[in-house]
Amino acid sequence: MSYRIIALDLDGTLLTPNKTILPESLEALAKARQAGVKVLIVTGRHHVAIHPFYQALALDTPAICCNGTYLYDYQAKKVLHSDPLPKDQAQRVIEMLDDAAIHGLLYVDDAMLYQAETGHVTRTINWGLTLPESQRPTFLHVDSLAGAAQSAQSIWKFAVSHQDTAELQRFAQKVEDELGLACEWSWHDQVDIAKAGNSKGKRLAEWVAAEGYQMSDVLAFGDNYNDLSMLETVGLGVAMGNADEAIKARAGRVIGTNLEPGIAETIYREIL
Repeated sequence: MSYRIIALDLDGTLLTPNKTILPESLEALAKARQAGVKVLIVTGRHHVAIHPFYQALALDTPAICCNGTYLYDYQAKKVLHSDPLPKDQAQRVIEMLDDAAIHGLLYVDDAMLYQAETGHVTRTINWGLTLPESQRPTFLHVDSLAGAAQSAQSIWKFAVSHQDTAELQRFAQKVEDELGLACEWSWHDQVDIAKAGNSKGKRLAEWVAAEGYQMSDVLAFGDNYNDLSMLETVGLGVAMGNADEAIKARAGRVIGTNLEPGIAETIYREIL
């Protein structure tokens, strides 16, 4: 076997549009784990929003969350390593969001917070209600994001969305220029704002080295711009067929969409 670790993005990659995992993927990943391969979730999501997938995969590895902002140990229920946003920068982002009338979710500690309910918020709430209570994400309404940020222990990221993607692009550029923060597209209408230097690839490389491996030992799957930092630094970075052409061009291989069994087929071809 040439790869000893499988790194998986969730949305748009391992998950179908209905937020389920294909049975072919589940079977291939289970066989890989039985063969001694480590399987790792590397996601833009908060750890409170990946319970059903972590449990479906029966993992024992930590999860890389919020685009590499922190490493979370599900067994011990604690953060192992993290680089959260400084509160003064978070407060400035909130001011800029208000000025631009752009919606932002605030990811802190053990919860995702929102001040105004948008379509994205409603969809997330409705998705949570389909899950067993023990697997539902902690998604809370607050009167003030600024107040919530001030009282939080750790601020992981902002998930910023807007139907006008050009306006969202301008906002992200302003945040990068004025605050020096990391702005990465994680969905077609969402930009994630986190501390500069955080990325999926960086946190993955740290964990891989701590386990005694090299990035050349990793097979990674992703579909969006926040996945490039790992797709371009692992042994084989695989882009999904539903990814933008710019991402496909920078990946080592392109497979079918997240509705097709390409992840399983790649695991059988490369590992099993």
